[in-house]
Amino acid sequence: MVGHEREHDGWILSESGPLDAERTVLMLPGGMCTAAFYDELVAEPLLREASLRLVATTLPGHGGTPEPVDVSMEHYARATGKLARDLGCDVVMGHSVGANVAIEMARVGEFTGPMVLLSPSFCRQDESRFIRGLDRLASGLGPLPFRFMLAMTGPAMKDVGVPAERRAALAAELRRNDPRFVQRAIRSYLEYLDRHGSLAKSLCDSGVPAWVVLGDKGDVGLRDDERAVLDHCPTVTRFVVRHAGHMTLNEQPFQVAEVVLEAVRSIPA
Repeated sequence: MVGHEREHDGWILSESGPLDAERTVLMLPGGMCTAAFYDELVAEPLLREASLRLVATTLPGHGGTPEPVDVSMEHYARATGKLARDLGCDVVMGHSVGANVAIEMARVGEFTGPMVLLSPSFCRQDESRFIRGLDRLASGLGPLPFRFMLAMTGPAMKDVGVPAERRAALAAELRRNDPRFVQRAIRSYLEYLDRHGSLAKSLCDSGVPAWVVLGDKGDVGLRDDERAVLDHCPTVTRFVVRHAGHMTLNEQPFQVAEVVLEAVRSIPA
């Protein structure tokens, strides 16, 4: 893992860059992922030259970390909002489920600064069919489908476009998950999406400056009506990462770093 690791209020943090940096970026990984998934981005020279304080973390319960009693997106948004305030963060970025936690933070006013949202799902239909399928199977089979998925993470790393030299390490991070927790967390996450129908308008209505970043080969979709809402929203910028799927932060860290710097530079001096 890149950076110095420490614990704060139950969160495991991996911090890089000068402690007295002018700007701090909080990085939330996706579901089942850990802070290690941000290593490529943290090591990107473009960000290191910008002298930013980069704080990557792991959502509680994910990656084998201690599980919270409440796995709702609302709880994660409140807890992450407090973390961002404790650390004095200027920008929040999230990947996948981490991006959805950030959207909920914006929706309820837990964070009002710039956000970089990598591969979020604005509704259930946007989410990967594979994840939705596993959730349906788990209704009758319990955690077994997720146990099988975690056992197959090695070969799956190739399918999602993770660089060959990183597949073994990141697969090992995923295998740290408890399939029973994964089942519970994903069910709660999909139910959250169902409650809101679509989060595109909520993101726009929050007024939070946001960059929505999707790979041009990703399996996370965006409905036409959602695309229209985002494209007509004055505070949202859509960015398509070339030659990338769902794992934009690992596949094309330079392009993602450019977006991060754009978000940082949008903050008034």
